[in-house]
Amino acid sequence: MKINLKDLTKAIEEQTYLSDMESIKYAEVSRSKKKLREHALTMVQEVATALKKDRLMQVQLVLEGKSPVTFALETNIINLPLVNYKKLINFFDEDEAQPVNVYFETANDQLNASHFRIDLFMTGEELTADVEGAADRLADAMSEKLKQIKENEAAAKEAAKEAKAKEKEAKAKEKAAEADK
Repeated sequence: MKINLKDLTKAIEEQTYLSDMESIKYAEVSRSKKKLREHALTMVQEVATALKKDRLMQVQLVLEGKSPVTFALETNIINLPLVNYKKLINFFDEDEAQPVNVYFETANDQLNASHFRIDLFMTGEELTADVEGAADRLADAMSEKLKQIKENEAAAKEAAKEAKAKEKEAKAKEKAAEADK
C-alpha cells in the first residue's frame, strides 16, 4: 500500500483510519508467552486486513496494572505516531505516494526517559505476506519490552534504596557531628 501525505493527513484529521484497542490485566500475559502470542496474532491480523483494504490502522493492547504498558501497531509512512501527523509536512511532498510501513510502539513510565519507544516493525507488504511470522515477531518484541521494563523497575527500586541509605548515613553523620560539639 502507498499513500500520499495529503490523503494520510485527511484520514487522520477525519479519523477515517481504523482503530482498535483491547485492555487486559497485565497478569494475563506476564508469565505466558502463548497468551501474548494470541494477542499479537489478533493485532497483526487486524493490521493485515486494513492494509489489504488500503486503509490505515492503529491497534493497541493495553496491559493494565500497577505500571500500565501500552503496545501498538500503527501504519504510517514514517516512524512518528499518528497523533504527530502535523510534523509530516517537514519530511514529505504532499502529493508523492509513499509506501506504508507498520510501526511498533511501546509506552510505559519505566521504559526509558521519554516513556515511549517507536520502531519500524516491518513493511506493510512483509506483514501481509507472513501474518504468522509477524505475530511471532510481535510477541517476541512485546516480551522483550516487558523484560526491559521489569529490569528498569528493579534498577529504579535499587537506586531509590541506595539513595535512602545514603541519606540515612548522612543524617547519622550530621547527628554525630552535632553531638561532638
